[in-house]
Amino acid sequence: MEDDIEVVIITGMSGAGKTVAAQCFEDMGYFCVDNMPPALFSKFWELIIKNSSIKKIALVIDLRSNVFFEQVTSFLNFLATKTHQVKIMFLDATDDILVARYKETRRNHPLAPEGRLMDGIARERELLREVRKRSQLVIDTTNLKPNDLRQQIFHNFKEGHEQPFFIEIISFGFKYGIPIDADYVIDLRFIKNPFYVEKLKPLTGLDEPVREYVMEQPETESFYEGFYNLMKQIIPGFKKQGKQNLTIAVGCTGGQHRSVAIAQRLHDDFAKDYSVDITHRDIHKDVRVDSDE
Repeated sequence: MEDDIEVVIITGMSGAGKTVAAQCFEDMGYFCVDNMPPALFSKFWELIIKNSSIKKIALVIDLRSNVFFEQVTSFLNFLATKTHQVKIMFLDATDDILVARYKETRRNHPLAPEGRLMDGIARERELLREVRKRSQLVIDTTNLKPNDLRQQIFHNFKEGHEQPFFIEIISFGFKYGIPIDADYVIDLRFIKNPFYVEKLKPLTGLDEPVREYVMEQPETESFYEGFYNLMKQIIPGFKKQGKQNLTIAVGCTGGQHRSVAIAQRLHDDFAKDYSVDITHRDIHKDVRVDSDE
């Protein structure tokens, strides 16, 4: 039903943080559209109705379309007849901060592509005056860092006010290169290598005999407990700073025995409290005589 669809209109002054806001809503599972021409609004709504899986929508609407107020106002009135779950979020900031942000990014204001920046800001404020009055939520980003803005948005729109956190675990072989997107890299080459045990050589860290061989070593357990407890302590700090994901790369020489076993254990333990995905990047590399030396 149309009334089940939640719509958030993200608007406000250019340079006030709409891009950060859109990314935040996307992380919360909203279907996000940036700078859609107002003339397409009704057609867009028809498509949404046909797709029953879309229940949360965030639309970024600003003056880049150059036909803002009348068509946007008409669209808002149209939405009011379709669903009661419509909220306008207006982002604002002081003129001096907006000027500083434009200078930093070296962008031109959409209403003053060749003129004075302050003239464009003044004109934009005037055009957005009525929309600002209609907004249910106004956030002043003057003194907010991007993470602060994200926290405010999560507080107002995320059910339970809990920011999601995702952990990606990758096992890999150093001989094939370190994953470039890793936040933490664990080097397990100090652990005795199952590769040199004839019956374990053709197996991987997903096989119980290899896992037992790796885990039964005293240095393995000591290292694992220390690293796992460290992560449990610092992840809440990451979440508080607005970080939403963490990538842990677990490596041995070939990426088939030690790294796979430890990565799998990390996955199982972290999955008790977080959303976790695991990739064994090099586990299917061709096994040669020297593959895990």
